[in-house]
Amino acid sequence: MTKHKNKQKKIYRIKNWAAYNEALKQRGSLTVWISQYTLMHWDAEPTGEPGAPKTYADQAIATALTIRKLFRLPLRQTEGFLQSLFAKLRLKLRVPDYTTLCRRGRFLPVKVPKRTKAITDIIIDSSGIKVYGEGEWKVKKHGKGKRRKWKKIHIGIDADGEIRMGEVTDETTGDSSIAKALLEQETAHINSLTTDGAYDTANVYDACRERDIAHVVIPPREAVIWQHGNRAGPAHPRDGNLRTIRRLGRAGWKVASGYHHRSLAETTMFRYKTILGERALSREDSRLRTELKLGFLILNRMFQLGMPESYAVTV
Repeated sequence: MTKHKNKQKKIYRIKNWAAYNEALKQRGSLTVWISQYTLMHWDAEPTGEPGAPKTYADQAIATALTIRKLFRLPLRQTEGFLQSLFAKLRLKLRVPDYTTLCRRGRFLPVKVPKRTKAITDIIIDSSGIKVYGEGEWKVKKHGKGKRRKWKKIHIGIDADGEIRMGEVTDETTGDSSIAKALLEQETAHINSLTTDGAYDTANVYDACRERDIAHVVIPPREAVIWQHGNRAGPAHPRDGNLRTIRRLGRAGWKVASGYHHRSLAETTMFRYKTILGERALSREDSRLRTELKLGFLILNRMFQLGMPESYAVTV
């Protein structure tokens, strides 16, 4: 008999199906991804700076590369898609060629749209995106080869699933080393931070203390108290988690602390890979970062269109 024998998987149903169905259809609407404002400001404004002026505004390049990421198009097909679209709409706008998209994509600033909030709860997770390498079938049948490259995306979401922060690093970058940079992207007061044991390091707790985060929900990897009770000052949040685990057990601590909310970040990662693919389109590092950050932008726009509201049902 296993300890999970009586554990039944919950079944969820969507209660706002009509609204969510409409939001799903809107994801394919070009008016969502190419705004009237962008078309009106397609060409770059003169800057007066020395050197050759830009032909296209940053938002024009961002729109083209967003279309590319959304529909998983090579650069030349992206150029052809926009040319045919503008011709159909009789828009007298020039379309950036694939070399321009490639060059401008290296240094394009990406601003991820998000709601203005005064206070928020943050859940952090990371996952790998393949840059190049064999498919899973080849690896399964013949083993992995030498030429395999990955990038790691780090995201922080709120309790609703909106991406509030995101970074792109090499696959060898430790999760905890990027935590401070992630938290610096959030202007709202962070009430709580939830993440996995990879972030159980002193620098993460230091970053939380600097941001005055009251509740830090990270499972301790080692059962060692960092700051004993006879020391002056407030108790260390990690030690509080550890003492609760000793009292309630790890399963009891997860329930009491709300650690199960971490699955929301895993769901967001699943959405990223399902909607945008598990493999990147670019290979050069700077363009890779731009592409993967545009993925954050795409998911947040879809979030703004509408998300499912689900509830558990008993079987």
